[in-house]
Amino acid sequence: MQRKSLSACAYPAYESGVYMQERTLRVLEFTTIRATLATHALTPSGTEICEALKPHDYFDTMLTAQAETEEACVVLSYYGGHPMASFPDARPWLDLCSKSATLTPKALLEVAAVMRAIRSAKKTLVTERENTPLLTGMASVMGFYQSIEEDITRAILTEDEIADHASPDLYDIRRKKRKASDRVREKLNDMLRSSAYQRCLQEAIVTVRNNRYVLPIKQEYRSQVAGLVHDQSASGATLFIEPMAVVEINNELRQWEAKEKAEIERILQALSASIAPYAEQLKGDFTLLSRLDFTFAKGLMARNQRACAPKMNNEGRIRILRARHPLIDPHAVVPVDIRLGQDFTALIITGPNTGGKTVTIKTVGLLSLMAQAGLHIPADLGTEMSFFEDVYADIGDEQSIEQSLSTFSSHMTNIVSIMASAKPRDLALFDELGAGTDPTEGAALAQSLLTELIARDVRVMATTHYSELKAFALTTEGAENASMEFNVETLRPTFRLSIGVPGKSNAFEISRKLGLPDAIITKAKERLSADTIRFEDVIANAEYHRRIAHKERLLAEEAHAETQRLRNEAELLRSEMEGKRESQLKKAKEDAKRVLETARRESETILSDLKKLRKEGMQAVDRQAQALRKRLDDGLDSLTEELREPTDTVFAPPTTLRIGDVVEIVRLNQNATVLAKPDARGDVRLQAGILNLTSHISQLRLVKEVSPPSQTSVRTQTDQLVRSVPLEIDVRGLALDEALPEVDRYLDEAMMASYREVSVIHGKGTGVLRRGIQAHLKRHPHVKKYRQGVYGEGEEGVTVITLK
Repeated sequence: MQRKSLSACAYPAYESGVYMQERTLRVLEFTTIRATLATHALTPSGTEICEALKPHDYFDTMLTAQAETEEACVVLSYYGGHPMASFPDARPWLDLCSKSATLTPKALLEVAAVMRAIRSAKKTLVTERENTPLLTGMASVMGFYQSIEEDITRAILTEDEIADHASPDLYDIRRKKRKASDRVREKLNDMLRSSAYQRCLQEAIVTVRNNRYVLPIKQEYRSQVAGLVHDQSASGATLFIEPMAVVEINNELRQWEAKEKAEIERILQALSASIAPYAEQLKGDFTLLSRLDFTFAKGLMARNQRACAPKMNNEGRIRILRARHPLIDPHAVVPVDIRLGQDFTALIITGPNTGGKTVTIKTVGLLSLMAQAGLHIPADLGTEMSFFEDVYADIGDEQSIEQSLSTFSSHMTNIVSIMASAKPRDLALFDELGAGTDPTEGAALAQSLLTELIARDVRVMATTHYSELKAFALTTEGAENASMEFNVETLRPTFRLSIGVPGKSNAFEISRKLGLPDAIITKAKERLSADTIRFEDVIANAEYHRRIAHKERLLAEEAHAETQRLRNEAELLRSEMEGKRESQLKKAKEDAKRVLETARRESETILSDLKKLRKEGMQAVDRQAQALRKRLDDGLDSLTEELREPTDTVFAPPTTLRIGDVVEIVRLNQNATVLAKPDARGDVRLQAGILNLTSHISQLRLVKEVSPPSQTSVRTQTDQLVRSVPLEIDVRGLALDEALPEVDRYLDEAMMASYREVSVIHGKGTGVLRRGIQAHLKRHPHVKKYRQGVYGEGEEGVTVITLK
């Protein structure tokens, strides 16, 4: 909705239409952007759309156009170049087809080229890719005409040649035509070789006149050669005669040519008829193809300009990061950061001539038009642009002698038109607002115009040299100063925009550098009012502190970057050290596991010797052996779990040990008794149950108030044969019926030896032996329960049995 102020009604109702829009496009050089865009199009129809491009009138339409450009950039990143096939403008031929007309070979080939381009576009865009839904949707609705395309390309070789195999009849006609032509030439060649005709010939060749084969006969021998005269030479000395002997054959040849022409016409008519039902659909597909060509042209231009997709809003807010005017040499352009519409709606830019003020406001206007036209803009990611219903620009001098308009009048004519049409959140750009007339009146008029536009909530950017406008921006809500930097030492502008600081004209400094005498400059300064001098001093002081703040900010950013780099390096070093620590810890635990497994094998041998006797007096020894075995198994399982999930348990090893002290072997989670004091290397001899082993003192922890376990040694003799019963039986390699008796015999011996737990090693294999033995154990009188082996026991290859 337009919000009108009281004074807005005083302006005449100028129409904002084609004139205003076209003038803005021309002044901001959007027409040049369109011409640049057209060079990236592949086809004339795509070029036509590029040259007619205008900013979109609706926000949603603009968002769709921006999304299409982004998708085109995605597809271009896949294929590197333009992914479509070129195609001619076949719309006139499709119109003729829809009216049942017969197309020429050239027209049919152009229609086939459009069909081929449609097929290529569908192949390229209709994929499983999920990040190009708009382009995929456009391509997917197009038709499929491959059979018609192949019929045309198979029948028509070039614009002037129809293939022999276009139809069986055409092939047969041309074969007979060639035979007739050969007979004519053969007959005429015989006549050329005949002595009767040689003196009559002007030249010994066969030629063609009026599409009939003839011989060049001398004028004086006309009566001696019977035939039809078709032509004569310019001098009249030569007559081109068709001998009567070949007239009939020539007539036959003409008949075949007529049939050939009729058959070709029939073929062309049939091909045109095959296109006719799809003519309207093809015209719609042609429009989609042209739009795709235009879209990829937008993507190609965006890639060449290193442009990005801006974030769009409908709130009049602009925030451009490192904007670059697209028509300035990319190696020479100085990027600028610009913001408008967030904290202020009017930006007053001051600074010296040739400092870049005009380029800055033209850059904002041009990038706004490009964004609203669906084009990406040359700026950095994070740039935000607004949708404007209208963009107005009063830039440049358009004085007219015919209309008796001065520079001021020309500018004022444009300004009056703008003031009559400007609405909330429109964008208005003014170059040298209020210039061209008395400075006092011009400055006052400029302040009044800016006040009115700010009241209407129009987004305004204006350049000026008036100090009054600098003070206006400092004291008016919604207005802000900005300046273009200028290096007084080099007398060159830096083209950098500083928002929040008004600029100086630097006229005195520039004049002094150029050689103007100081006396003149001093007298000029004396003519300035005290308020003006104070104001300029305030500006100079603000600019000085701004530069200091800028340098300090750069130093802070460098320090922050260096701190971040050192932090990253420290984090990397910590990760590496942690990785090495975990690796070493894992290796140590694996070594300990191997030691434990070795000790376990040795203990099995010792336990086997202790189980030789089967008297009741050995039950205590058996219980101690079973307890030691369980502790060894628990230690192995615990160590395995620690290998999977390393812990960081910290313990303090003892400093001294005495014989008889009870210590814990930390890595094995096993208590042991000290048998000897640590040697020079720190190794300690220990007794763990029935095992003698050595461990380093750093791997021990002193256990207080724990008395060493008593050791029991039993040795029994009977008059029976002393026999050793192992803790497991290995039946691998036996058949089931062979293994079961062995298992029964072993269980009997284990019961007599008072074993509580034994193992049967049957291996994994196919599982037949395991299932058969376990089924047998379910009903065995000695078996209380059984289970499958766990990690460290043999897993599926072992069954562990608990005896009654």
